[in-house]
Amino acid sequence: MSENREYITCNEEHGDIYISEEVVAMIAGAAVLEVEGVAGLAGANLGEQILGKKTYARGVIIQREDERMVLNVSIMIHYGYAVPDLARKVQEAVISAVEATSGLGVKTVNVRVGGVVFNKQDKQIKP
Repeated sequence: MSENREYITCNEEHGDIYISEEVVAMIAGAAVLEVEGVAGLAGANLGEQILGKKTYARGVIIQREDERMVLNVSIMIHYGYAVPDLARKVQEAVISAVEATSGLGVKTVNVRVGGVVFNKQDKQIKP
């Protein structure tokens, strides 16, 4: 988990609520992985790739704008899916999950496709 993450503060009637950006990133990452056609989250650093460390927050960057969040999500997709359609589904899934789970508003979800994953059958070249 990253030590550079901040807390998002929600001022409520009975006191403040602090939600770690790591938690929001994990919610977004879990939502991304549930979308059919997404092979995984991209953007892991080399150490995570070598050690095989997996985290739902990998590939999710959060920024705050006008009391709402801007989420930048980096994904890997399975070969054969239309990128614009898949990206739209990812945006909808992330917005729905983050807003429903955290109660925080999402302004934008930017999706970056970092690569394509081929099935072993797809990689075989037939004579």
